Amino acid sequence: MALSVKRTAAVTAVAVTAALAPMPAAWVDRGYSSALYGWIQPRLTGASNHVPFALFDAAAVLIVALWIAAALRDLRRSGAARAALAMLLRTVSWAATAYLVFLVLWGLNYRRLPLARKLPFDRTAVTPEAARRVARVTVDRLNALAVDAHRIGWSAPTDIDSALHVALGRATGDVGIAAPAVSRPKHTLLDWYFRRAGVDGMTDPYFLETLVVSDLLPFERPLVVAHEWSHLAGLADEAEANFLGWLACIHGSLPDQYSGWLFLYEELSAALPRADRESIAAALGGTPRADLAASRARALRNVQPRLSAAAWRAYDSYLKSNRVSAGTRSYGEVVQLVLGTRFDETWTPVRR
Repeated sequence: MALSVKRTAAVTAVAVTAALAPMPAAWVDRGYSSALYGWIQPRLTGASNHVPFALFDAAAVLIVALWIAAALRDLRRSGAARAALAMLLRTVSWAATAYLVFLVLWGLNYRRLPLARKLPFDRTAVTPEAARRVARVTVDRLNALAVDAHRIGWSAPTDIDSALHVALGRATGDVGIAAPAVSRPKHTLLDWYFRRAGVDGMTDPYFLETLVVSDLLPFERPLVVAHEWSHLAGLADEAEANFLGWLACIHGSLPDQYSGWLFLYEELSAALPRADRESIAAALGGTPRADLAASRARALRNVQPRLSAAAWRAYDSYLKSNRVSAGTRSYGEVVQLVLGTRFDETWTPVRR
């Protein structure tokens, strides 16, 4: 038992030090995100693509089974008090180890240089007039794309969208980061929880898989998948992943483009004053209007408000513990990135 206490104390101390130690963002960007993570990611994602189920689910089930087996063994061998102490030490030790593995495989990306440092980003360009101008462009694009996007249709839920894959490669190059190996979307045992919590997707930080909920509507899927692929590219910040995902979509196929502009419409609508929001909504065509209504209906059908609120509070704390000061508000900050980035006429960022 003394050895277990020392081992637990040691691994916990290392984990706490890793969590709190200051790391220069430039060093993380060069030494981790562009080097070590750039070597790890295609290998882990490539391996997980050969497995039809979510490795995250299999690992979670295995770990829970091992913990229960070890707890039963402790109860048989020792009294209740000593068994409880052993369970506590094991839980703390395993959690600390999992956190360290998380940092090495993906988590240190939270500490890399902000994407705005790589973009032609001008914060003074983030104005209400700029938001209204981009909103009008967004409505025009949705109205122009809607019929053809629905006529062409979207890829199967668990297939890699080849056009979106190519577009992601272009988008990562445009913002100055390396393109990732992409994961084919998978469903997860957490699907029931995700849908009721209002979560559409997740990047597995251990096997670097893309996990999506099972009832995404076809026109929602490209943006959700591109967002998760952006996490695979090493963008841990949610606003940055939203921005890169949107940029990939609008340079993909017509259905991908429609998905990207539909996403941006919702983000802009939430950021605009009521009068402006009503003005752009009035200009929206029937098909985009129906698709937005279908998205809202899906959310209302699934989401359990109390569970969703608790889940997002927990995720807010998780983001803040990983040095994302905005927490879950970082999702909505994609509007600032879109408005503050200088684009050419093809919606390609003009690099510094």
